[in-house]
Amino acid sequence: MAGGRLGQTPWQTVGPFFHYALPAPGGADLVGQADIGARADLTPAGHFLLTPLSRETPVGDVIEVEGRIVDGAGAPLPDALVEIWQADGEGAFGDLFGRCATADDGGYAFRTVLPGRVAGPGNALQAAHIDVGVLGRGLLRRLVTRIYFEGEPGLDEDPVLALVPDERRDTLVARRTAPGRYRFDIVLQGAGETVFFDC
Repeated sequence: MAGGRLGQTPWQTVGPFFHYALPAPGGADLVGQADIGARADLTPAGHFLLTPLSRETPVGDVIEVEGRIVDGAGAPLPDALVEIWQADGEGAFGDLFGRCATADDGGYAFRTVLPGRVAGPGNALQAAHIDVGVLGRGLLRRLVTRIYFEGEPGLDEDPVLALVPDERRDTLVARRTAPGRYRFDIVLQGAGETVFFDC
């Protein structure tokens, strides 16, 4: 362009393309074989052939964690991808990784084991927790948070949780809704915003 300058490149959003290639049948069930977390209506035929059809049952008490992802106005995020990684019930890391696409109501669910306590900063023992990543439309980078569990030992001494202001710590604690079942909603911004960590 003679004598002129090109204008600023417009922002482009990330996705929504997660449902097409990333979730897999059984991807959100870390303890067995189920379709939890898969969106069959958005999964290409034969996609499951790229996914291991078996995994070893991890050590630990089986739990289910469910929740919703909502924006600052409380509207659901229907095309997000939630990833989790964690230690097993004895605090050993292996291949406990799961991936779940959100439903139209922003809902997600994982079947896994209650993680054991692991060493953290300064070798201080951390409370049981699951690390969480969130990808979605309009998010230019992955959001990272943690799920701690109501009533589990070590919440008061956890070195990472201690970095979070007292009035915001409850955004990181999953509430027990029944034996072996927990609810953890993720709020992207505004009132009650979930604490996210820099990585």
